Amino acid sequence: MTVKAEPTSQMSVEEFETIASAAPETVTLEFANGRIDVRTAADGDHDTVLTWLARRCMQARPDLDLYQGRGLRVEAYREGRAKPDAVLAPEAHFAGHGEWADPDGSLMVVEVTSYDSDTDRRDRHEKPTAYGQAGIPLYLLIDRESRTVTVHIGPDRQVGGYRTVQTSKFGEKVVLPDPMRIELDTEILKNYVR
Repeated sequence: MTVKAEPTSQMSVEEFETIASAAPETVTLEFANGRIDVRTAADGDHDTVLTWLARRCMQARPDLDLYQGRGLRVEAYREGRAKPDAVLAPEAHFAGHGEWADPDGSLMVVEVTSYDSDTDRRDRHEKPTAYGQAGIPLYLLIDRESRTVTVHIGPDRQVGGYRTVQTSKFGEKVVLPDPMRIELDTEILKNYVR
């Protein structure tokens, strides 16, 4: 039996947070698996998808806020730090928090894929594991490359990820279950892909 060695961390979480606080606004830094991930600024279609989602969420659930670029501490994921594209939480939930908040109380995290080489690893594999281990009830992945919307339901804190994964094509109705309880008509998302 081959034992897989744990990856060596590039730096401590504290060192990462110092670097991240000085990063320009044109990049987003995350710390996962002991290494820094760098993402460039999102394109206009990416931002439009997030604005569309924010409007739908606020109409259906005015008691919630959709935070964009909210840093989360996902400790179970090797002392990780993630900045989802959006985090849905009760109104004013993150008031008074610093740049990196505890994920407790977050109802849903959202990622909209970008057209970069790390999207597959980051958004489709590492982040569902991290968000599931952190106990966030829902992970919504709007995948512009595959033209799908995937809802991850039922976080598994022990092994990470989610117990149920439901994927729909752009154009289909997508139901976000409890704690959201809203339906999304994804037809418009066809306009925001390359």
